[in-house]
Amino acid sequence: MAEEVKLFRTWSSPYALRIVWALKLKGIEYETIFEDLTNKSPSLLQYNPTHGKVPVLVRDGKPVCESLVILEYVDETWKHNPLLPQDPYEKSMARFWANFGDDKLMKSIWQLFIAHEKDQDVAAVAALENLKIVEEQLKGKKFFHGETIGYLDLAFGWIANLVSILEEIMSLKLVDGERFPHLSSWIQHFIDAPVIRDCWPPRDKMIIKFQVMRENYLAAATPK
Repeated sequence: MAEEVKLFRTWSSPYALRIVWALKLKGIEYETIFEDLTNKSPSLLQYNPTHGKVPVLVRDGKPVCESLVILEYVDETWKHNPLLPQDPYEKSMARFWANFGDDKLMKSIWQLFIAHEKDQDVAAVAALENLKIVEEQLKGKKFFHGETIGYLDLAFGWIANLVSILEEIMSLKLVDGERFPHLSSWIQHFIDAPVIRDCWPPRDKMIIKFQVMRENYLAAATPK
């Protein structure tokens, strides 16, 4: 009997894209359910009652939440084309750096994105420092785990698309070949992979979405 796999996501979520890529790399067929987070479906609230967020992967009625957790679940459930390193130490390091990406790097870039102009210089220092740390992890590598796309590439995959969108909105360049040659090379290798390239959300819609988000944040932070 064929297993039933469903992915609850939004069209723009960089977290959900991790799961889309993982399932495609594994060759797993699944059903996509697009959610409107301003009007969440009863199914989403049933499968993720704690946070009501996407992505949620449901396999034969059993939900798994949080993108990094789902990546590990996918890798352990369908063992072909492994994403995580097999060595326990390397696996633990992959988890460490994935958490760094979400907890430090993404947050620092977001803080820069929503900073008022007078605060941008300070916010940029933190973002650039974190990007430099990631740059060091890519020295001598095509991808984070070597010659093929793996867990960390999917975890950091948002950099390859979202950063350039935020840069365009801010009229500010963070990642370039001179400042971050290894990261820039990785971005090019990553986006050149068909399984990655074919899944990006429409760039024009992303720019509009994040422009509105930035304007709302800035307006809310402006003293009345």
